[in-house]
Amino acid sequence: MDSSQNTPRPGRWRRCAALAASLLLITMLLAVLAVPGPAVRQYPQRIPVRLWHMWTAEWKVVVDRIVQRFNESQDRYELIALSVPSASADSKFLLAVAGGDPPDVMAQWNQVIPKWAESGLIVPLDELMTPAEREAFERDAYPIARKIGTYKGRPYGITTGLNTWACYYLPQHLREAGLDPDHFPDTLEELVAWGDKLHRFDRHGNLVRLGFMPEWFTMYAPVFGKGFYDEATGAVTIDTLENLRALTFLVDCRRKLGFENVVRFRSGLSTGFAAEWPFISGAYSITLDGQWRVEQLARYAPNLEYRTAPLPPPQGGRSRAGWSNGNFMIIPRGAAQPAGAFEFIKFWSGLANPQRAAEFYTWGGWLPLRRAIADAPVYRQYVRKHPPFQTFVDLLPSENLQPTPPVPYQVYLWDRIGQIDDSAMRGTLTPAEALRTLREDIELEQAQRRALGYAD
Repeated sequence: MDSSQNTPRPGRWRRCAALAASLLLITMLLAVLAVPGPAVRQYPQRIPVRLWHMWTAEWKVVVDRIVQRFNESQDRYELIALSVPSASADSKFLLAVAGGDPPDVMAQWNQVIPKWAESGLIVPLDELMTPAEREAFERDAYPIARKIGTYKGRPYGITTGLNTWACYYLPQHLREAGLDPDHFPDTLEELVAWGDKLHRFDRHGNLVRLGFMPEWFTMYAPVFGKGFYDEATGAVTIDTLENLRALTFLVDCRRKLGFENVVRFRSGLSTGFAAEWPFISGAYSITLDGQWRVEQLARYAPNLEYRTAPLPPPQGGRSRAGWSNGNFMIIPRGAAQPAGAFEFIKFWSGLANPQRAAEFYTWGGWLPLRRAIADAPVYRQYVRKHPPFQTFVDLLPSENLQPTPPVPYQVYLWDRIGQIDDSAMRGTLTPAEALRTLREDIELEQAQRRALGYAD
């Protein structure tokens, strides 16, 4: 075959080159346009403090209102906010710190504190606190608020909104099944029995309504015992009798309904944050979810009769327990204005003025850092407007709420727990095998970290 037949002709080559150059130019132009320009300074005479956050749409509006309030509250700093895409926020932050030009403060909700603290990327906030502020934080902040931001006994993040989970239930479904909605179960075993009475199937045996089914090992491990972390010793706890009991309980509940039956049932459902949430349509009778659903229900299903209640513990378990997370503020090492950044953290979180900050928490439907915020008149008015929200506020003082263990390999641990949870629920591993696999994986990770000179 004549190889010249495969050689591009000069005219064709020039057209291809021109097309490639045009595409490159368009790509570069789009990249330039995608980079936010410098914010317009409203107070150019003040010291600029740069905030990065990941909120968009209506949430960005809330953040902008809080920023405006901060700028109006004092005359020393100008807080300048930038919304960065959540998918690339962490890598953007790391590059900025490495390049010597980080923001002064960042709002986060990813599991970054232990790793970034160990790597020296963020500032322990007690360096910026006065002794009185540190004492007030330790005394007044809810237990879970302290846990979420603390690494090795030092605060690296201050929360501006906690998340807790509780049961949402439809009283009408309960009445139809002969159950009393005014006397919610005291034990998890009784709640599962209620769920069995509330399940509905079609004539082919397909699940068409889920009464209640406990799932999500990360949430239930603290309900059955200490979960995955011993706060007294700082040790990760995995292959324990309590965790085995928890995972076995969850697997047994799934097995009764059938894994494939549940998968088919959920395949046509949405977990969205509007009117498509399955609880609104009655696809769930009782479900475990976060406090943000209260605001969603008020907006998209204002006439729906529903109630909330704490997740009851199993016999011998721990009440008002479970997993928790939240939004928090961090200050990167190398920030140009750490003092101004911390002033903003105190302003938004309510460390400085809980009565003032209480209004901010109502704007986002957030759970507060401390009781003084929850007791503020404006916050109490918000809860009275949304009575089911009180259940979540009542959970905050509990010592039994746990974040993901504060270890430097936190993300790896979280991912592995999720993977063995899924394997156990599918029946590919027994609960005992799943926990043993998880323990061995984490022990290997710890050994590798020690060999490289890292903390475990």
